[in-house]
Amino acid sequence: MTLYFAFWMKSYRDKTDTCRYPDRSSTESSKDIPGSNKIEPGTSEKKHSNTSSWSGFLVSAFSNFEKYSAPKLFGKKESSTKRHGWTATVKRVMVGATMRRLHERILGLNKTGISISNSDIWLLGVCYSLSNEDSSSDAVHSHGFATFVEDFESRMLMTYRKGFAAIGETKYTSDVNWGCMLRSSQMLVAQALIFHKLGRNWRKSLEKPLDKDYIEILHFFGDSEASVFSIHNLIQAGTLLSPGSWVGPYAMCRTWETLARCKLEDIELENQSLPMAIYVVSGDGDGERGGAPVVCVEDASRRCREFSRGQADWSPILLLVPLVLGLDKINPRYIPLLAATFTFPQSLGILGGRPGVSTYIVGVQDENAFYLDPHEVKQVVDIKREDLEADTSSYHCNTIRQISLDLIDPSLAIGFYCRDKDDFDNFCSRASDLAAQSKGAPLLTVAQSCNSMNPARHCETSCDSAGVHDDDPFAAVPTADADNGTQEDEWQIL
Repeated sequence: MTLYFAFWMKSYRDKTDTCRYPDRSSTESSKDIPGSNKIEPGTSEKKHSNTSSWSGFLVSAFSNFEKYSAPKLFGKKESSTKRHGWTATVKRVMVGATMRRLHERILGLNKTGISISNSDIWLLGVCYSLSNEDSSSDAVHSHGFATFVEDFESRMLMTYRKGFAAIGETKYTSDVNWGCMLRSSQMLVAQALIFHKLGRNWRKSLEKPLDKDYIEILHFFGDSEASVFSIHNLIQAGTLLSPGSWVGPYAMCRTWETLARCKLEDIELENQSLPMAIYVVSGDGDGERGGAPVVCVEDASRRCREFSRGQADWSPILLLVPLVLGLDKINPRYIPLLAATFTFPQSLGILGGRPGVSTYIVGVQDENAFYLDPHEVKQVVDIKREDLEADTSSYHCNTIRQISLDLIDPSLAIGFYCRDKDDFDNFCSRASDLAAQSKGAPLLTVAQSCNSMNPARHCETSCDSAGVHDDDPFAAVPTADADNGTQEDEWQIL
């Protein structure tokens, strides 16, 4: 077994070196970016073949281990039971969701298969041009790709955590197998805070001390009740979530709206952790009778006045737009429209991903999307507000991941951040232009006035309630026990 693992680890290092960008602290030249010469567009077929060979090797290795670890003495029941239990666990891993993730992360299905063309990349409203005067140059060696990588690595990454304090009165000390949608939504809101406090041009620093606003934002998303935007507080915010349960994009958006409202009532305006109004943009009848979501200017203005408690006619605003763009698959007519939203200066990306596996999509190139993946288990980290020397490496990603837009789950949510009234007007103008190009099937529309939604409906429940009512149409679906469950992440189409 030791020999198998030694050989496996050597090959694993060789393979992952071809797809992971090392820390940029060692690079000075924007042209010679680390790892850029190791992405091989157009070789995915060969790499998938290599992956299959490795998959077979791993299965064979564990099968041999089972063979040679079988007990030879019937008298040693305890030892036999332990060995059999370990082998059974390995079998479950090899055939379950964990093995698929092992394929993705170790064997590189979603890394080495990445394809970079000379087309422009749009990352949250910023364009990176990869075209060169020398058409023979590889796109990944261009200055544009180097700056794209720097921007991508500066986006906030929220992943599964283990070892945090139990959520409420439950025994959940980890969100593994059920928290991907919550983590994806945390990433989107964290980007809104970064844009608001530090600006769109902010990049993570390798120098210490770190920016205090950056550290404070990370503190807000810690894994305890003391952190205002933690999983603990999201679950406690209302009746749409419960520990160990899956939830859809619509319910997730409403949960953030509820949490923001409740914190606004409890905390002075100048001390608000989320210094912006939240507007969940829904369709006719609050999205329950279908139709494209409608951005109502009057409703947005009212939410801004509510946030400022009547002190201002406008405030920064976070727009969350939940959508269902198909049944089993996304309708192809929406794909160009989705890609176009990343050209908006107000873009915060997409909350969604593969069917049943939520991710945070931050950029597009042609009909492919770049995303941050929460499906990696990390030990809990406690970032103190005053700790400007903190290790924040676990909150950033230096691996480029890509998915075709036509593989995205049709149930998703788009985010936009508008700093002021002029920014909001610019967003409305762009959204209206996009709707005019949609050939009768817009992602969203804009209207000056529409039937007012009932905001009380989403915050009627006490903010300290974590239960799920039997008659709640958006109730979360329970999963297996956090310690024993082996189910793959999946979230409802809500």
